[in-house]
Amino acid sequence: MRFADELKSAVTPRAALLVIGVLALQLLFIASYVGALHNPKPRDVPFGVVAPGPAAEQTADRLKKLPGEPLDTRVIENEGVARHQIMNRDIDGALIVDPRGTTDTLLVASGGGTALSRTLTELTAKIEGAEKRAVKTVDVAPASKQDFNGLSSFYLVVGWCVGGYLCASILAISAGSRAANVPRAVIRLGTMALYSIVGGLGGAIIIGPILGALPGSIMGLWGLGALVIFGVGAITLALQSLTGIVGIGLAVLLVVIAGNPSAGGAFPLPMLPPFWEAIGPWLPPGAGTWVARSIAYFEGNAVTGPLLVLSAWAVLGVVVTLALSARRKNKNNGSIDLTGTSYGKGIA
Repeated sequence: MRFADELKSAVTPRAALLVIGVLALQLLFIASYVGALHNPKPRDVPFGVVAPGPAAEQTADRLKKLPGEPLDTRVIENEGVARHQIMNRDIDGALIVDPRGTTDTLLVASGGGTALSRTLTELTAKIEGAEKRAVKTVDVAPASKQDFNGLSSFYLVVGWCVGGYLCASILAISAGSRAANVPRAVIRLGTMALYSIVGGLGGAIIIGPILGALPGSIMGLWGLGALVIFGVGAITLALQSLTGIVGIGLAVLLVVIAGNPSAGGAFPLPMLPPFWEAIGPWLPPGAGTWVARSIAYFEGNAVTGPLLVLSAWAVLGVVVTLALSARRKNKNNGSIDLTGTSYGKGIA
C-alpha cells in the first residue's frame, strides 16, 4: 500500500478533529492561565474603615477614589465589628484610625491568601506614609507557617479535582464513554462515590496530620474532598454521556483551563481580571478552595454558598448521566460506535 493510502487510512476525520480539539485546549490553557495570572492587581477589595466621627466617611471616600479603584471601602462601627466581618469573610481587611496618635492599625487575614494581605499592607503603608502616619499590621487569621503563600488549600482542591475527572475518564476508557443503561450508570456513579469518600479522606489526612500544611477540621476537609471529587467526577460522566470521549476534553476545559486559574489560589479573587473573578466562585476549584480556607482559618464561616455550588455540580452530573442512560437503547450488543460508546453485556 502506498504511503498516501496509509496516511488516508490512518488519519480519519474523527482523529483529525480530536487532534484539533487537543490543540485548542492547549492554546486555551495558555491563554487562561497567563491571562488570569500575568498581572495581578487589587480591584474593589472589600475593605473596612474605623475612625471617629466624620473622619470615617472622609477616609473611606479617599481610599475608594485611589487610582485603579483597588479598594471597595465601607465604614465600620468599631474594631470588634471589623474583626468579626473579616472572620466572616465579608471584608478582606480594615484600617483602624487612631485619632490620638500617628500610628494606625491595619487588620488583614493572610489565611485568605497571603498575596492579598501583602498587597493591602504595602498599599496602606504607602497611603499612610503620604499622610505622615505609620501603620501597624495585625493578622486576624494568619496562614500556617507550613502553608507557604496560603497555597496548600488550593493545591489540595486541585488534587481532588484531578482525581474526580481522571477516575471518570478511566471508567470511560475502560468500559465505554457512555453507560449502556441505567443500572450501569448507577454502577459508575456508585464507583465515583466510593472513590470520592476514600480520596477525600486521603487528601485530608495528607495535608493535615501527615504534612501539617493546613489546620482545621479533618472531618470537615474530608467531607469537602468527597463532595469536590464526586461533583467533578459526576459532571465528567455527564459530559461523556452527552458527547462521548470528547467529554473528557470538556471536563478539562471546565475544571483545569477555566477553573484552576480563577480559583483564587495563587491570587485571591479581588486580584484577578474581571472575567476570572466572575467565573471563579461558580466552578468546583474556586468553590472548593474558598471552603477549604474557611475550614482552615475562618472557623468554617461563609461556606454555605460554595457548598451549594459544589452540590449543584454533583446533582447536575447525576441527573444528566442517569437521564441520558435511561434514553439509550441497548441495541447492537457488543458493538462500538464511532464516538467511543461501548455496548454489550457486562460493560459498565
